[in-house]
Amino acid sequence: MTPKRFRSAVVAALIGLLAAVTGPAGSAQAEPADTTVGDVTGFAHDGPVYRLTAGNAVARVSFVSGETFRIELAPDGTFTDPTGQDIVLPQGAPPATHWSDKGDRYELGTSKVTLRAYKSPLRFALHRADGTQLWAETTGLTWGRDKTTQTLARGTAEQYYGAGMQNGRGNTSHRGKTVEVGVDYNWDDGGHPNSVPFYLSSEGYGVYRNTYAPNTYAFNDPVTATAKEQRFDAYYFAGPSAKDVIGQYTKLTGKPFLPPVYGLEIGDADCYLHNANRGERHTLDALKVADGYVQNDMPNGWMLVNDGYGCGYEDLAETAKGLQDRKTQMGLWTEDGIGKLAEQVRAGQRVAKLDVAWVGDGYKFALDGCKDAYKGIEENSDARGFTWAPESWSGAQRCGVQWSGDQSGSWEYIRWQIPTYAGASMSGLAYTTGDVDGIFGGSPKTYARDLQWKMFLPVTMTMDGWAASDKQPFRYGEPYTSVNRDYLKLHESLLPYIYSYAHEATRTGVGLARPLALEYPDDPEAATDAAKYEFLSGEDFLVAPVYQDAVERDGIYLPKGTWIDYWSGRSYEGPVTVDNYSAPLDTLPLFVKAGATVPMWPGIRSYADRTAGSPLAWDIYPQGKSSFTLYEDDGVTRQHRGGKYATQRADVDAPRSGAGDVRVRIGASKGEFTGKQSTRPYHFSVHTGDAPSTVELDGRGLPSRSSKGAYERAAQGWWYDQDDRGGVVHVKTPSLRTDRGFELELEDTSAVGGRTPGAAVSVSVPAGQELGAGAPGKVAVDVTAGGRDATGVQVSLNAPAGWQITPAQTVDRIPAGTTKRVEVAVTPAVDAKPGEATLTAAVRHRAAGVDRTSVQRFAVGVMPPPPAADAWASDLVWLRSTNGYGPAERDRSNGESGAADGHPLTLAGTTYEKGIGVHADSGIEVYLGGRCTSLTADVGIDDEINGYGEVAFSVEADGKVLWTSPKVTGASATVPVDVRLEGARHVRLNVTDTNGSKAGDHGDWAAARFSCA
Repeated sequence: MTPKRFRSAVVAALIGLLAAVTGPAGSAQAEPADTTVGDVTGFAHDGPVYRLTAGNAVARVSFVSGETFRIELAPDGTFTDPTGQDIVLPQGAPPATHWSDKGDRYELGTSKVTLRAYKSPLRFALHRADGTQLWAETTGLTWGRDKTTQTLARGTAEQYYGAGMQNGRGNTSHRGKTVEVGVDYNWDDGGHPNSVPFYLSSEGYGVYRNTYAPNTYAFNDPVTATAKEQRFDAYYFAGPSAKDVIGQYTKLTGKPFLPPVYGLEIGDADCYLHNANRGERHTLDALKVADGYVQNDMPNGWMLVNDGYGCGYEDLAETAKGLQDRKTQMGLWTEDGIGKLAEQVRAGQRVAKLDVAWVGDGYKFALDGCKDAYKGIEENSDARGFTWAPESWSGAQRCGVQWSGDQSGSWEYIRWQIPTYAGASMSGLAYTTGDVDGIFGGSPKTYARDLQWKMFLPVTMTMDGWAASDKQPFRYGEPYTSVNRDYLKLHESLLPYIYSYAHEATRTGVGLARPLALEYPDDPEAATDAAKYEFLSGEDFLVAPVYQDAVERDGIYLPKGTWIDYWSGRSYEGPVTVDNYSAPLDTLPLFVKAGATVPMWPGIRSYADRTAGSPLAWDIYPQGKSSFTLYEDDGVTRQHRGGKYATQRADVDAPRSGAGDVRVRIGASKGEFTGKQSTRPYHFSVHTGDAPSTVELDGRGLPSRSSKGAYERAAQGWWYDQDDRGGVVHVKTPSLRTDRGFELELEDTSAVGGRTPGAAVSVSVPAGQELGAGAPGKVAVDVTAGGRDATGVQVSLNAPAGWQITPAQTVDRIPAGTTKRVEVAVTPAVDAKPGEATLTAAVRHRAAGVDRTSVQRFAVGVMPPPPAADAWASDLVWLRSTNGYGPAERDRSNGESGAADGHPLTLAGTTYEKGIGVHADSGIEVYLGGRCTSLTADVGIDDEINGYGEVAFSVEADGKVLWTSPKVTGASATVPVDVRLEGARHVRLNVTDTNGSKAGDHGDWAAARFSCA
C-alpha cells in the first residue's frame, strides 16, 4: 500500500466509524415539517439579558458588549450549551442596555446597536444606533428534528466572507455560493478543513454560531444559515469595518497566539525511524538533514523527526540538542496522542503536530487536542506553545497553526491554495498554510514556484518521506537550489515585519495574509475573481503567485494607490490590471505599496544569527506621510506576556509625488526585554529614483561614498545606486542608542518614482524567444520612453555564466511615449541546459536631465538540438513534463508515485519496448524545430489498471491542437495515432481526465515515434 493510500485508509476508517454511529443512509423515517417560531407571548428581562416567549419556544438575547450580543432559541424552552467554556472566553462586565415597547416590536439595545424583536411573528432585525439596518430576518427562526436555520435578507451589493479554511476560495466573496462548515477530511480543492462557524458581511456585521455542530451557509437571496442541531445559538458583532468585526469575534473566542520566532521560519518534517519509504534509519539522522540546511545557507527553524505512521523515535534528548546546536528546534508528530508530551518537552520538543488519527472528528476533541498540546509545551518548558492541526474549530486560532493536510504538488495545487489562506484570515485564523509542493507528487519547478509565494505567509513547512524523492529545498540542483535559497532568505530578512504583524494579530485578530477586500472594502473588484489569485502580505506587499507552467503572469489586479514592482522598481498607478508580467523562474510577481516602511534583518540564515551588534534595516518607499511600528521581544519565551517587549516607530515624511526632501524619524525603542540591543547600527534603502544632494543624521552630514564597493566597506555613509530598482539611496549609520530617537534627512531628492514621475523608460521583452545551446542568436528588448525623451539608450544583458553577450549599439533618442526594439547578440554556453534561462535587461539612459537605469528580468528558452533522424518520444529531451501522479515514465508505465516504478508498457495484451507512461492530467513537450513530419503511436490506458479509468489523448503543435482521441477507458481498444507535423517546432502530448475521477488514469503513448529529416 502506498503512503498516500495508507493515510487515506486512516481517514476512511474514521469516516466509517462516524457512519457506524450515525447509521446507514436512508434508514431514518421521513422528517417532519420544519417549525417556524410563532408570535411573542411573553417578555421579561434581567439587566442585559432578555427573554421572549413564543408558545413553548423561548428566545434569549444577552448583550456582551456595546456591539456584541447573543441570540439563543430553545424550541422546548430549555437552553443548552454543548460548547460550555471551551470556545467563548470570559468577557467581563456586560454593557448598560435599554429597551422599549414600540407596539409591533420590542427594541433592545446599547448605545451602539438596537435589536428589533418583532412580535407577530417573532423576527429579529439589527440596526445601528443611527437607524442604519445591518441585517433583518425574512422569516423567523426555524427548526426541524436536527437543524435550526436563520434566514436573512441579502443586500443589493452585500458580500460575505469567512467560514474558516475553505480550500480553493475564501479571499473573494461567498455571495451566491453555499459554504459548508464541518469536518470532511477533504484536503484538496473544494474541501473545508479547519472550517469555522463564523461569517462576516460587507454590511458591517459578523455571526458566530456557538456550536460543535456542522453548519451550512447558503449566501443566496435570502441567506440561510443552518446548524445541524435543534437549538439556535449565535453571537452577533457590529462594527465599522471587517477588521473590527474580526476583532470582536476573536475577543470572544480568543486572539491568535504569538508564535516563537523560530516558528515563523520554515519547518522540515520526515520519519527517521522505521520509515517504510526510505528504509531503516535512526532519529539522529535528522541531524544530517539539518546539516544540509546549514551547508546550503538555508533557514530551517524546526524539524518534525517522526512524521510517519508507526515511525516512533529514539535518542530524543540527543536529537533535540543536536538540532539546537544547528539553530533548529525539535518537533514531534502526535500520531499516538499526547500522553508522553511532558517528558518529550522536557527532552527538547518545542513543536507538536496533531493528527486526525487521534484528534477524531475535529470538533471538541480536536480543539481540546490543540489546547492540551499547546499547554503541555508551556507547562514543561519556558517556551511558547506551538502546534499544527489539520482539522480544528473556532477557538483553535489561540493555540495553533491551521494546516490544510496532505496534498500532491502540482500547478493546480498552487492555484487553489492561493485564495485559501488569505481567505481564512477573514475568520481570525492568523496562521494557515500547506506543505511546500505537497507531500506527494510535485517537481523541482512547482516546488520553487510554491515556495516563493509561501514565503509571504507567516508559516510554512516542507514534508519529506512520502514522495518519490525527498523535498528539502536543496535537493533539486541548479537553478532551483539558488532560487529556493533566495526566497527562504528573503523571508528570513522580513522576519521583523512578519513578527510585528504576528504581534498585531494578538491585538486585532487579523493575520498577515489578507484578501484585498479586507484592505480595500470599497473596491468592487476586490470581492471578485479579479483578485482571487493574489493576496496582501500585511498592508505593504501584494503577492500574485505564478500557478501555471509559464514565464508570464496575466490578470494581476492592483487596487487604488501607487504600487512598485519589487524587482525592477517600476511604478504602477492603481486601480489597474497588469498582463504579460515577466516572471521567469526566479521572479515572484511582487509589488510594494508606496509609503511602505519595512523593517528587515539583513544577511542572516537564522534568527539566532542576530548578535548585540547586528543592524536593523529599513526598506522605505517614500510617499507622503507613513509609519510602521516595529515589535520586538526575546522571540522564544513567554516573558512578553508580562510586558517584556519593546516597540519602535518609524515615521516617514516625503512629497506625495515628485521632488522634495525625505525625512525619516526613528523613535526611541520603548520597553525592555532580555537580550534587547542597547545600541545598534541602522541600514536604510530609500527608493527615491533620484540622488539627494546630501544625507544628514540629526543635522550632521553623512559622507557620500563613490561606489558600491566603497559603501560596503565603510562603517557609515550613503551611496545612490541608479542601477538598483529604479534608483535607491543606501544609508548606513554608526551604532546608535536604542533608547533615543534620531532623524535621517535626504535633501533635494523625491518621493518614490523620482522628481519627474514616469520619466524613466519601461522595459519589456517579447515572449517565446528561443536560443540554441552554443549557437549564436539574438534577443529582442523593447524600450518604451516615459513622459520625456530618452537619450543615449544603452541596452545590456546580464546572463548566466559562460554565455557571451555582445552589447547593442547605443540608441541616440527614443521620443516620449514611443517604443524602440533593440536586438542584443547572445550565444548561450555550449553546456547550457535545455529549458528556461533567466536574463536581466538593463537599460541605461538619460531622461528629464538625469541618468537613469531601468531593469527587467525575463526568460528565454534554451532549445536542445532538434532531431536529425527518426526519434522515439521517450528518447528526446522533455522541455516540460507535468503528470497527475508521480513523474512521467520513459519506456514504462506510470506505476506509482516513485520514479522508474512502472511496468512494461502494455495495451490490450500487447507489450511495447518504447513509449511514455503518464497519469492524467499530463503534458509532455518536446522540441522538433520544424524537422519532423509526423507522429505515430498507439495509445490507451495501461493494462496495469485492469479495466477502469477514463481519459482523452491529444497532440498539440505550437499552441494548436492537431488531434484528439475519443474517450478512452481501461476496457477500450488501443487507439492508433498518425498526426502530420510539418513545420512544427514545439509538440505537446497531452492526456486529460474526462470523468472527474482521476483514479486509474494511467495513459500510455506506446511506440510514440517522430518521423524526422
